[in-house]
Amino acid sequence: MAEVTDADFAAEVIGAELPVLVEFTADWCPPCRQMGPVLSALAAEEGDRVKVVQLDVDTNPGTTNAYKVLAMPTFLVFKGGEPVKSMVGARPKRRLLEELAEVL
Repeated sequence: MAEVTDADFAAEVIGAELPVLVEFTADWCPPCRQMGPVLSALAAEEGDRVKVVQLDVDTNPGTTNAYKVLAMPTFLVFKGGEPVKSMVGARPKRRLLEELAEVL
């Protein structure tokens, strides 16, 4: 799964052709670590429909603050360069897929 930074966020997320699921994450966040395998599986299975990336909030405060992310993990779905859905907290893959179905 790709990692994005403040420096490449515009190119990798805003400019992406596919919808992008961004996980705002942190090394010290147990629910974030729990989501790692879920997001890797999602990226492998749905890679032709959605791009899945992670952004470390501790090393990328610009993007984190720009989207007013306060809790980890926060998931934002970007479509056409705009955030179209926000979800907070760890969730099983089935529920994540259900929530993504609305915007994909």
